[in-house]
Amino acid sequence: MTQKQRVDLIEQYIRAHRYADLHSLARRFDTSLSTVRRALDALEARGILRRHHGGASLIETDELNREYDFIARDQRMADEKFAIASLIAERVEPGMTVILDGGTSTYAVARLLTGRRLQVITNSLPIAALFGEVGSVETIVTGGSVYSRIGVLVGPLCEQSLANIHADVAILGSAGITAAGVWNHNALIVAAQRRMLAAAERSFFALDHSKFGRKALALTCPFDARMTIVTDACPSPEVVGAIETAGARLTLATPGRLSGASTPAPRKPVAPRRHRE
Repeated sequence: MTQKQRVDLIEQYIRAHRYADLHSLARRFDTSLSTVRRALDALEARGILRRHHGGASLIETDELNREYDFIARDQRMADEKFAIASLIAERVEPGMTVILDGGTSTYAVARLLTGRRLQVITNSLPIAALFGEVGSVETIVTGGSVYSRIGVLVGPLCEQSLANIHADVAILGSAGITAAGVWNHNALIVAAQRRMLAAAERSFFALDHSKFGRKALALTCPFDARMTIVTDACPSPEVVGAIETAGARLTLATPGRLSGASTPAPRKPVAPRRHRE
């Protein structure tokens, strides 16, 4: 067997299994560990996989895992997240009761709310820790089981704690947006978000343009009249039409805008081609 044939077979195996360790590959293809390492190095150079200690995984799998990693996600689309967060923070008035879910986009909003006199309800451990150091914010943390990849509390105890509360506004993130509504990857996270939406008078979804056209495991909710989608670019006409039909609002934030610079909100939903904030 030539080296190219061996590399091709290892590539096929990893594409099928998503991950493989060095010893399993060496046994399967009856070759040495050093030969397997050279094959994996060649595949990594082509952008097919990522090497780990003792093995390798398909890059598309790594990228999905990063979707759940709080630190990795917090570093992506930083300018867009700040612009979106600034616009949402301007809508939060002192004395409000605010629900914040556990995404990095909502964490960006939380950073801008630390000086406000607010009552905050959250299932996010990073957000709870942030507000725990600020005397002006009363912080209520839901119960639940810890979903460690992004530090959120989920499950029946979380949902129960959200079922009997009332808030002025809920601020949430999502994994994707289509004409059907907004989506997320984890069914337990989706269940908690639905409780948050039911508890709040109105809601803001903070999402950047990388979420456009993306579906995930579960539909969090369709668009409705109490909802505002805040993003940094205009989505497809199909999504814009679905937002307008539902009576929801689409508000555009420009990266680089200063927090506090606000355009008065219109009295009724307006297409983003005519109204930009």
